Amino acid sequence: MENIRQKGNLPRLLRRNYQAHAVVMWTLTFKKRATGWLNDVFHYRFRELMLHASAREQVWCPVYCLMPDHLHLVWMGMRRESDQLNAMRFLRRRLAPLLGPHKFQYQAYDHVLREEERRRGAFAGACFYVLANPVRANLVEHVADWPFTGAVVQGYPDLHPARPDFWETFWKLYVGEREGEPSPPSVPPLSPAS
Repeated sequence: MENIRQKGNLPRLLRRNYQAHAVVMWTLTFKKRATGWLNDVFHYRFRELMLHASAREQVWCPVYCLMPDHLHLVWMGMRRESDQLNAMRFLRRRLAPLLGPHKFQYQAYDHVLREEERRRGAFAGACFYVLANPVRANLVEHVADWPFTGAVVQGYPDLHPARPDFWETFWKLYVGEREGEPSPPSVPPLSPAS
């Protein structure tokens, strides 16, 4: 994966690394680590906007976690046309008015998962790491106690990563919904020269 450096920005990979079936862990941090914006109403609006971003760019979010001064989410591209940079731009613009005087830092941090990080066990571990943020921050004792986590998968509003059957259900849905690679075009056989 090749980085491109933009003046004043974090290094960003080439756009193609965020497209198609890419899997990316995103972190959006608030300027000066601002707090006071996180509540149930924001959580509901966040889920609504995530659903719209998901539908626009055909991405699934198997896990997100809203923390008092930042938020984490994991997106998975479901189609060849999926573009997570477009989805993130859409989400940030729509969330901004809901934050009152608080603002996101200029650029979201991202980690594009490599092939070995995308294998089921490793991927579930990365998602659990996101979910365990409130425990590591001593906000709750158990992952399931933090009310600002979840998943956003179109058509499955009750799917939640803290439930015991989540991964079995998620992978079944993912395999059924993810668009496969295009099959090579069929080429008619050559006709003998006459």
